[in-house]
Amino acid sequence: MGVVTTSMLLKNKKKMNKKFKILSIDGGGIRGIYPAYYFTLIEQELGKRQDGKTKIKDHFQLITGTSTGGIIAIALSLGIPANKIYKLYSDNAKKIFGSKRGFCSQLLKSAHKRDHLESLVRETLSEQFNGEDPRMNDCQTGVAIPIYDLLKGNPSVIKSPYHPNFKRDLHIPAYKVALATSAAPTYFDPYSTDYVDLDGINKPFKNKIDGGVVANNPTMIGIMEALKAFNVELSDLEILSIGTGYKTFKEGESKRTNWGLNYWIRKDGRKRLIELFMQSQSQLVENHISLYCYGIDKINKKNPNFVYNRVNPSLCEDDYIEMDESDSERIKNFSELAMAEFHENGREILETHFY
Repeated sequence: MGVVTTSMLLKNKKKMNKKFKILSIDGGGIRGIYPAYYFTLIEQELGKRQDGKTKIKDHFQLITGTSTGGIIAIALSLGIPANKIYKLYSDNAKKIFGSKRGFCSQLLKSAHKRDHLESLVRETLSEQFNGEDPRMNDCQTGVAIPIYDLLKGNPSVIKSPYHPNFKRDLHIPAYKVALATSAAPTYFDPYSTDYVDLDGINKPFKNKIDGGVVANNPTMIGIMEALKAFNVELSDLEILSIGTGYKTFKEGESKRTNWGLNYWIRKDGRKRLIELFMQSQSQLVENHISLYCYGIDKINKKNPNFVYNRVNPSLCEDDYIEMDESDSERIKNFSELAMAEFHENGREILETHFY
């Protein structure tokens, strides 16, 4: 057996430190309280560090998030404590989702007004900047936020300026990006506004909708940005992907004949059509990443091509809540799933991605 020298140890440590670290956060409406609480528990542990790296943003080169995950991603990148993000969800669900329009009204209008969500997100982000609205240029780590642009008719990713060519989005107020990526169809109207850029020029920002229609699980966006914008090798990736819980969408009733609008968007108060789109997209992303990471039939399971951890609890009927749930007790119970997961596997996540 060869002798392990100090220089060899330092070389190995340097190689380990080369890892390009990505954090990805799924969409899911109020179920975003799950990752918010999970990050709160992580930051409680990080608070014990002596090197000052006590926030989530200090441990990733790129954070990507969709919809509610986009709100969390932006807030974390601005250095806002996870506990403050958690309280935004836990203390304000009734304000955001408590005045839901009736079904007949929803035939013509979205289910919720955005006023409370906008004021809460804007206040939360600006408090960190002495009352000024931070812009994407103020993000302290790379951020990639998917949206769908109805004006142009194509998906888009709003990015902080982590590449010299990324000059389009750095002027946009961060809270407006957060509201754009969380404008879920039927829940909120498309987000339309304008802003004055850093050169004093008025710019339109019209008809943006939830990134969940194209990338509810945005992990592949993070991977592509790492490979192309940061020129990182696939083997150097270290990915932590956080979901908002899933309940497998399936219909086992073989004799069902009523497959109309009532079933897909109204029956039992569930918007099954949106659930199906979001879950299937997220599952496809997981399948793709598994293929890249472990190979066909996971033949490289013991020797993966890069580091990848996915935290996304499977939900039973009692656990599941709708994206616009407003009952504080049900939401609190849902957030406690994050504590159970953290107690079971949190040490491994901390050691892999934070220590």
